Amino acid sequence: MKHIEIAVINPKDEQQALLEWAARVDAGEEMAEAGTRLSFSSYGQLHAVLTDKRMSLLEYVAQHEGLSIRQLAGKLNRDYRNVYDDVQMLAELELIEKRANGLFAPYDDISIHKTLRKAA
Repeated sequence: MKHIEIAVINPKDEQQALLEWAARVDAGEEMAEAGTRLSFSSYGQLHAVLTDKRMSLLEYVAQHEGLSIRQLAGKLNRDYRNVYDDVQMLAELELIEKRANGLFAPYDDISIHKTLRKAA
């Protein structure tokens, strides 16, 4: 099962974590392979990009792969141009792939994560 984590992060905390990770790598420590992650700096940003309609479109593509954008717009009963724009955005985020035989969703599972406080 291919998984992606979508996270709402604090950019300062993320920068500090990256610096700590880099120092450990420089010291020769073996690091576990990181999973695929997409990060946003706020819930507002996440919801502005991953709207309800885009998430519904993504779910539909995952369940009905191989459709063209025009076919997808018809199945979703949405305007072609709006579906086209949504597919472009999701492709830019690598949540949808445009292949020769149609649209493909590369992930089986998405989780959305937000840390409320740092562990003590």
